[in-house]
Amino acid sequence: MRRLDYSARYPLHTTKELYEALSTPEYWEARVAEMRKYTPGNEVVSLDVDESGIEVLLHHTLPRDMLPEIAQTVMRKDMIITRKESWGPFEEEETVGKFSASIPAGPGSLGGTIRLFPTETGATMRFSSEAKVYIPMVGPRLEQLMLVNLVDLFREEAAETVKWLEARNPTS
Repeated sequence: MRRLDYSARYPLHTTKELYEALSTPEYWEARVAEMRKYTPGNEVVSLDVDESGIEVLLHHTLPRDMLPEIAQTVMRKDMIITRKESWGPFEEEETVGKFSASIPAGPGSLGGTIRLFPTETGATMRFSSEAKVYIPMVGPRLEQLMLVNLVDLFREEAAETVKWLEARNPTS
């Protein structure tokens, strides 16, 4: 198992603005639309928001020919990733959540926790991720590949989040 932490910083935005975005269908649709520029098969399956928090379910389809060679040795078809994010209620300017990604008959697991908290200049979203691949020999290489790609994804999603927030509140 490998672990990796990543922090997305939002120097011009509050935790409240970020949490409100996470609870908005238009925000998730914008994120998925941005991802479709790289892989066409992405969709928001569900978004549930109530007093206990936020739950979102996403599907990402990666065509097999777009996968790294090492992953193609394991995956015989397009990779369909089911991604879940859940956030607790927004209390005292912060919240915690968790995420997971799964692949049907996938040879491993990917998940972790997310903490949204205020900073002196805005807000930070800290991801603590864990990857485990149950294949001898290539497992550690695939775990590292998964985590590096996950950080790239988080970075792109943070950039899209800033764009989305800026478009709604240009004075921030």
